Amino acid sequence: MLAKLALRNVKRSSKDYLVYFFTMTVVVALMFAFNSLLFSKDVQSMFEQAALMQVMLGLATFFIIIIVAWLINYTLRFIMEKRSREFGTYLLLGMKKKQIARLYMRENVILGMGAFFAGLVCGILVQQIILSVLYSMFSLDYVFNVEMNGGCLIMTASCYAGCYLLALLRCKRKLKKMNIYNLMNAEKLNEEIKESHEEVKKWLLPVSGLFLLLFGLWLFFGKNWSAEIILLFLTGLVLVIYLFYTGLASFIVCYVRRKGALVYKGQNLFLLRQFSSKIKTMRFTMGTLTALFVLAFLGCSVAMMFNFYQDRMLEEKMPFDVQIHSGYTEEDFAAELAVIEKSASIKEAYSYHIYENGTDQVNVFLYTNLKVFGDTYKKEDGSPDRQAISHMHDFFYCTYDTFMGLTDYNRLRNMLGLEEISLEEDEYAIHIKDRVFRETGDFSDRLVIEGGRGTLQFAGYYTEPFSQDGHNGGDYVIVVPDAEAALMRPYYSELAVELYGETPRELKHELDEAAKRLDFKQAMGDPDADGTLYANSCIGSDTIMVYAADNLVRDNIVVEMKGILFTLIFPMLYMGLVFLCVALTVLSIQQLSDSAKYKFRYGVLKQIGMGTKQVARLVLKQLVLFYLCPALFAVLISGIIAGYVGGKFNFYSGAATPSALYFGISFLLFFGVYSIYFVATYVGFMRNLESGEK
Repeated sequence: MLAKLALRNVKRSSKDYLVYFFTMTVVVALMFAFNSLLFSKDVQSMFEQAALMQVMLGLATFFIIIIVAWLINYTLRFIMEKRSREFGTYLLLGMKKKQIARLYMRENVILGMGAFFAGLVCGILVQQIILSVLYSMFSLDYVFNVEMNGGCLIMTASCYAGCYLLALLRCKRKLKKMNIYNLMNAEKLNEEIKESHEEVKKWLLPVSGLFLLLFGLWLFFGKNWSAEIILLFLTGLVLVIYLFYTGLASFIVCYVRRKGALVYKGQNLFLLRQFSSKIKTMRFTMGTLTALFVLAFLGCSVAMMFNFYQDRMLEEKMPFDVQIHSGYTEEDFAAELAVIEKSASIKEAYSYHIYENGTDQVNVFLYTNLKVFGDTYKKEDGSPDRQAISHMHDFFYCTYDTFMGLTDYNRLRNMLGLEEISLEEDEYAIHIKDRVFRETGDFSDRLVIEGGRGTLQFAGYYTEPFSQDGHNGGDYVIVVPDAEAALMRPYYSELAVELYGETPRELKHELDEAAKRLDFKQAMGDPDADGTLYANSCIGSDTIMVYAADNLVRDNIVVEMKGILFTLIFPMLYMGLVFLCVALTVLSIQQLSDSAKYKFRYGVLKQIGMGTKQVARLVLKQLVLFYLCPALFAVLISGIIAGYVGGKFNFYSGAATPSALYFGISFLLFFGVYSIYFVATYVGFMRNLESGEK
């Protein structure tokens, strides 16, 4: 009896809660697909950061479980309240509370199990998409292969079932405590709207706007970043998100009371009353949805930042196939070349020196003018603190300025497909990272470069990618005529290599092992390892992604760095998409569940002369107003934060992508998903209204 009734109720209510079923299916699909990465042996063997990926996905899953548990609990409680009159009728007909609770449990177990198995089927497709994207990131061919790991199934089922059962048990306890009177009046109690002190509360709306303005100004122009100030502003931001809706509802109520100019234009009075009453009864929920939208926007925006960095910056940081550094000025790189020749075909190899002349003008200028260093290396009067610079242990720059001969420089430019440059005997040029040059601008007037025959004249800047994370200087290298370089002291040795075809995956590991053997021979006093050691190294001033090593093998390192970025990009997208779907589901359920109540209201409008098309347009306006309110508020908040974070990301990473583009792509992704839910809600709403007419 109860089983048949449960199945009948599920079929009857499936139309109203199809959006909820769809969301739970999507959540299960995403959980299964991403959990499969945790248990896939192929993925774990693909890159060294598999353990880090597991940690990041584990953290993402933890937060997702919390949000999904909230969604399930909210939805089941909401459904229970909407059906309270039905449950009260069951009591009047003689059913016991335990039977009603079991009936409700069975209905939702059927619904939950249906979503779970549908999600597993969809999860297999999502799994293949994720794996194909992952393999393409590592330049590997992917063959369709369905992985149904037992651990993945158990983890997905446990997380899902845990969220569901906790929510069901809570609803069951609530049902057992209610009596016939409470059940028959639960929906009416939920609809009660109390209007008091609206003239005071409406000021929360401009106060919220003022706080957001101050928050934006503080982000972009504030200098006091103490933990207390940050905590204070974040607390204020959370309060503003929730208080905004109280102020908005009261503002609309006051506007209608004053009979504003727009109140009696078209159907505005109907829309405003509907909207303000809904906001008043859903203030906390709308605030929570806005917070979820903000997190979804920011998660996607950060993922886009690292994705752009991965696609454009990694290879620019390492333009040569192989770049090898040695502190021995007499190094011939014979051992390294022998290792390379064993497993790869060399197209061109060129060894050269980086020089120094005992000066540090450029180093001091950068230490005291780049924002990344702040005032660390300045005295109170703004002059360079040479004592602090001399005791610096971070090796951003070498002890002395780095120089390169013109012939060596042009040979390297040829290897990279760049045009050669020319210098007169009394000229010099500077090759500097584009990121650094965009910050410093032309600072040649601050330099006095002395040559063997007098002061050299500045001839220009060059900013193409040039392996300047400690190899061809740190951030910069000064290019001088060969005659001037011959008068300087060799600082360290470099080898640049271009290869034919693909780079072997283990080449960097083999070069590192060869370097260890060479260091051991030098430590044992082997004469073959002789050379003048100027123990000096630098890494430049990059901060977002820093990879400093004597042996750089571009294709090997790009794969390694992509593995690190993958552990950041995918969890961010994962959480952002789930948060977005959860928030939109709550909005859809609210409107679809209230459509029965709106049948009467829209029926009255038809009776007083409104046509079917006019009703459809009015419903569209109502849904747009309800959907856009939390979305646009979230866009405003997250846009401010994403703009700031994107600008800082570009500043520290050297990426030239406009920060607005990161947020813009997230915005398009957001409204792509948004439109699916909106259309589904609109169609369902209109279907419910039309069914009431038949």
